[in-house]
Amino acid sequence: QVQLEESGGGLVQNGGSLRLSCAASGRTFSSYAMAWFRQAPGKEREFVAAISWNGGSTTYADSVKGRFTISRDNAKDTVYLQMNSLKPEDTAVYYCATNTYYRGSYLYTAERGYSYWGQGTQVTVSS
Repeated sequence: QVQLEESGGGLVQNGGSLRLSCAASGRTFSSYAMAWFRQAPGKEREFVAAISWNGGSTTYADSVKGRFTISRDNAKDTVYLQMNSLKPEDTAVYYCATNTYYRGSYLYTAERGYSYWGQGTQVTVSS
């Protein structure tokens, strides 16, 4: 059973930074893509960033490009989301996700591309 556990959320001021972590267990972490999504109050969950199984490819939503960086440490079975220059509109619950495509080359930006999800961590950016 794949398990994902996010951490690192919290309250930060406008322009501040946070680093989210997602620890995975239950299978070989290093063979699967990982992604971050977020859901703001009253809105649908949206794609934030994804990284390939070996870290060689990444993709970002336009809204976070240049401010957020996704990375992974396969030795620690952990994926990270470094968030800089945070804005109030980044306030949301952030979820990490992974899929079942062994060493897949395509980075999905839709929810349907991922099968396993964490419980989420709250990020609040005050204005």
